[in-house]
Amino acid sequence: MGKVGFDNRHGWGIAAIGALLFLPFLGGVHLFDWDEINFAEIAREMILRNDYLKPHIDFKPFYEKPPVFIWLQVLAMQLLGVGEFAARLPNAVCGILTLWLLYRQGTRLYNPRFGILWAGSYLGSVLPFLYFKSGIIDPWFNLFIFLGLSNLVFAYWKRANFQIHLPRPVWQYQLLAGLFTGLAILTKGPVAFLMVSIPAGVYWVYANLRFYIPLRALAGMSAIAGLTTLLWFGPEWVLNGPTFIREFTTYQIRLFSTADAGHKGFFGYHFVVLLVGCFPASVFALRALLRIPKAILSEEPDFQEDFRRWMRILLWVVLILFSLVGTKIVHYSSLAYFPLTYLSAWVLYLIGEKKLTFSPWMYRTLWAIGGLFMLVVFILPWIGKNAARLIPYLRDPFAQGNLEASVHWSGLEMMPGLWLLLILAYALRAFRRGHNWNGFRVLFGGTALFVLLTLVFFIRRIEGYSQRAAIEFFQEKSKEDCYIITHGYKSYAHLFYAKKQPPTRPEAQDSHFLQYGNPDKPVFLVTKVHRTHEIDDMGTFEELYRKNGFVFYVRK
Repeated sequence: MGKVGFDNRHGWGIAAIGALLFLPFLGGVHLFDWDEINFAEIAREMILRNDYLKPHIDFKPFYEKPPVFIWLQVLAMQLLGVGEFAARLPNAVCGILTLWLLYRQGTRLYNPRFGILWAGSYLGSVLPFLYFKSGIIDPWFNLFIFLGLSNLVFAYWKRANFQIHLPRPVWQYQLLAGLFTGLAILTKGPVAFLMVSIPAGVYWVYANLRFYIPLRALAGMSAIAGLTTLLWFGPEWVLNGPTFIREFTTYQIRLFSTADAGHKGFFGYHFVVLLVGCFPASVFALRALLRIPKAILSEEPDFQEDFRRWMRILLWVVLILFSLVGTKIVHYSSLAYFPLTYLSAWVLYLIGEKKLTFSPWMYRTLWAIGGLFMLVVFILPWIGKNAARLIPYLRDPFAQGNLEASVHWSGLEMMPGLWLLLILAYALRAFRRGHNWNGFRVLFGGTALFVLLTLVFFIRRIEGYSQRAAIEFFQEKSKEDCYIITHGYKSYAHLFYAKKQPPTRPEAQDSHFLQYGNPDKPVFLVTKVHRTHEIDDMGTFEELYRKNGFVFYVRK
């Protein structure tokens, strides 16, 4: 059982590519409501309150998320200042680290080429790339879960003498499994424990109910995960009592049982999200779920076969679990990016080794999904240039107002679509000619650049329609001593961009008081155009102006 030779040049090269793609333009556009601004505002309030233990939003206790990701944002804001770049920086760092770890793990399982295929499949797929440019919790949450599950697998392999070089003793892998699972719980909640324990339970069933890890070891890993969570839950309980635990548990139950905040969807929602959103890796991963010749499988060492089994289990657990959950949000299935890109790398590796062929249906599917992205990129500039013509056909007054925004479209915005057309044509031609390694580099490297170019050309323009009018108003009022509230829609933008300070009057936290009471300074109110009759009925606000679907009021 020989050691695996890691090529540090490849590892550092992959990390450098990640930095070049993930770090630029992080601060180029405002944070988006809700999630991005929500977490950034919690971090900002932590700094303002000088209280890093308990999350607050609008200077009220926030019971929906633990604080690990918020702490990372706080650290970035302390170093770089409060803003978009600092809010998104933790996920860019997570992306760089994730690519490096996937290369290392792929190399351990196979060889450096497989490590590059796995890291490249992750980097060059649409949603996995996009999430590392965001300010949401999930990239770190998913990484911690994956590391927890991976170390559980390594502990099992070490104990069972699988023929793979694992340099640490069993107890260290068990310790790491519990530690990373605990960190995942502290990042987003107890669902992390489910995402490690359910695949482990499914594997136990597959193993004919044989405890492949002794119960004592499983209990030890669970205890380590619990002790890790006590690093925060413990002091929180001691200082503030059981309120957070109770409210947080209630929120998690509601999230799993109902369509929270109107995020409903059909049962196969996440299947579609992964198939389209993880293009092009999803097409190759789909091939891994179909029949593979037994001659190929029989050549694999025990650990390669077993790891693929774990990845298939994880993929199906994520898909089925979050298909059953009432709330349907795109990033709920983002943990599946790890097994999906692994399966993609495995198929690409077999194609490169001439053990699998590039099937005609794979060509057609790549063109179909790639064509869908191209169609969107080509149509959006046309819609932007002809927005005024479309307004009469829209029934939603707010959408009509959105399209009235002054957003410049030059036509150059089609360039990412043309780029995707070129790389798809070149890469698939390379695959047809048997130049598989070149086809992989062009397809996944080109798709990564496609996503980056799409963000550069489109994200500010889309934000110009959706929220910029309101955010610019909040930024303008950040220079005044005033109160700002929203009515009829949920938002955190007025807190972050108006730089709300800790309230000096308790009643100022009550929107009813600001609407009808006797405030000590001006009150500004923002609503959407279809809710203006409700403000008129109050009889306490004077309309200032309307812009892009938003209506702005003042109460002096």
